[in-house]
Amino acid sequence: MNARDIIHDPRAVATIREALAEDIGPGDATTLTLVDPAVQAAGDILAREECRVAGACVGKKALECVDPTLQVEIVMPDGSDVAAGGTILRVRGRAASILAAERTALNFMQRMCGIATLTRAFVEAVREYGTMILDTRKTTPCLRLFEKNAVLCGGGSNHRFGLFDRVLIKDNHRRLWQGGDPDRLDLAVAEARKVFPGLEIEVEVESVAECVSALRGRPDWIMLDNMDCAMMRECAKLCRGTARTEASGNITLERAREVAATGIDAISLGCLTHSAPSVDLSLEWGSAE
Repeated sequence: MNARDIIHDPRAVATIREALAEDIGPGDATTLTLVDPAVQAAGDILAREECRVAGACVGKKALECVDPTLQVEIVMPDGSDVAAGGTILRVRGRAASILAAERTALNFMQRMCGIATLTRAFVEAVREYGTMILDTRKTTPCLRLFEKNAVLCGGGSNHRFGLFDRVLIKDNHRRLWQGGDPDRLDLAVAEARKVFPGLEIEVEVESVAECVSALRGRPDWIMLDNMDCAMMRECAKLCRGTARTEASGNITLERAREVAATGIDAISLGCLTHSAPSVDLSLEWGSAE
């Protein structure tokens, strides 16, 4: 997925329309009561704090879905950094239309900016080592497309999108492997390649011995789960030239640099999408002249 392509994805547009319908319903009662539908207005969506921008194109689409006649300008595009008080997006047109779309546009944007900003912090923490920062499937149901896009805007990379686009063999799969030896990870890799020859194969390991077992099957990736840095360093050395390594589990921003220094290729972080705080954004009226 390319960070700039999200708004061309029909799934994204359908979700934006669904979010608008959830909020507006049969009509914006307050605006219908008080605001003349002919009144024109102009407004800016501002960042109340410094952040990495994500979702500007989503906010623009939300406004345009409510009223295609609105003139919407993206001032700070996705992937850029904006200072506190900076304008991300400008809109001009019917005031009633702007009011109807405002909250939905802000909801998407503040959530996506929060994810992008946290991702940027992790990317900066490990930059000297060239370690990839990956997201996970720990996303808000039905918003995964937006949240993974925000990770890209923050300079991170996407792990598998769902259960269908990579084989990831975890301990629970091994325990439930009918007729298979849960300790022969190489055989599990071979079975996966036989059934899904076109997919990347990744194996989760929790010890050096499991790493050695998995390597015999030559998987594409090995996930080092909840290891200390000494064990990660040993596994990274074993895997070099055979499989790429991904560290996962209880990795904080404070620990990220230390983990990257072990020589692993990537760090995957559920916190990017399940714990990122939303950025404070607001729409402020200007002059419609």
